[in-house]
Amino acid sequence: MTDRTLRLATRGSDLALRQAATVAEALEGRRRSVELVEVETTGDQLQDELIHRLGKTGAFVRSLDQRVIDGDVDAAVHSMKDVPTEGAPDLIVAGVPERGPAGDVMVTPEGTAFADLPEGATVGTASLRRGAELLAERPDLEIAPLRGNVDTRVEKLLAPTLQAEHERRLERAAGESDDDGDGPDLEDLSDATRAEMEKWFDGLHEVERRATEREVETEYDAIVLAEAGLERTGLLHAVEYERLPVERFVPAPGQGALAVTAHDDAVGNAIHEALDHPPTRVATSVERIVLDELGGGCVAPIGVHATVQGTVVHTVVRVLSRDGTEEINAGRDLPVEHHAGAARDLAAELADQGADDLIERAKRAEPDEAKREDS
Repeated sequence: MTDRTLRLATRGSDLALRQAATVAEALEGRRRSVELVEVETTGDQLQDELIHRLGKTGAFVRSLDQRVIDGDVDAAVHSMKDVPTEGAPDLIVAGVPERGPAGDVMVTPEGTAFADLPEGATVGTASLRRGAELLAERPDLEIAPLRGNVDTRVEKLLAPTLQAEHERRLERAAGESDDDGDGPDLEDLSDATRAEMEKWFDGLHEVERRATEREVETEYDAIVLAEAGLERTGLLHAVEYERLPVERFVPAPGQGALAVTAHDDAVGNAIHEALDHPPTRVATSVERIVLDELGGGCVAPIGVHATVQGTVVHTVVRVLSRDGTEEINAGRDLPVEHHAGAARDLAAELADQGADDLIERAKRAEPDEAKREDS
């Protein structure tokens, strides 16, 4: 491979840019210069649509891969779980870096545990899988659609609580300022009180400040997100969260992992040598093979999580109905040496047990019943 600058395609969201930056840093550590090229995808253009309504899987992937195929860039950086299992023509997954946290977290304004959510609590997610798994544990919950980048979703959760706190602080100062009877106003406060209000606002995290100005459409008691997304955007320390156990809240195949697609050539080989983490590649391969064999795509609630443990790949699979009332699940230790064939056998076993039927019913369900996932 020559010493020319490598051009990496990436989505323009904060999370995508941060993920691409970690890939760039690893390549630059091999004395390569790297340029990030932002590309808008179908998923980015249709922010108001839930993912399952964007058509086939790949809403966040194909535009980037097309730039690689056209020769405009050398490679593309994706969240692994967004990459269709059939892959793009003429491209390979050249690099699979070491995986981040694979599981989901529940975020609440005040750190409420999942078990302590009030009956009928509203939980936000854009994920069919997350919605079904939540309902399987707590049928009383109200699952509400939630879209947007990671920070946007956090803002939507925090907005009602922070805006109410802002109003409470103003009301406490109303005795000195409410001269017109229209309620307290920051401009009417004394210098000392206004300084106190400004100090409170300045002490908020940036995402909290934006939340105070966001229009509230739905009041969420909690939202569920991928831990890796919160961690990579630097928001994990800024919110109250609970990790959901991966054995029950089984993550999406590839969640927490990245995939770098490229041509099968010198550039692809160089990316592979610099980035590839064999245990992560094996684990995510098992997850994606199971998903591909079951054929659920983005329209059925399917969780698959695999971890390499010595000579075996511990694999947990959960296939649910959309309302969480029915499921087929399994936990197996597959041999690392023959993980691909073992993953196919596991998928066939689940299909025979009824997973096929659940998936077909999910595909036939009305679109407005679905709540599919972003990161």
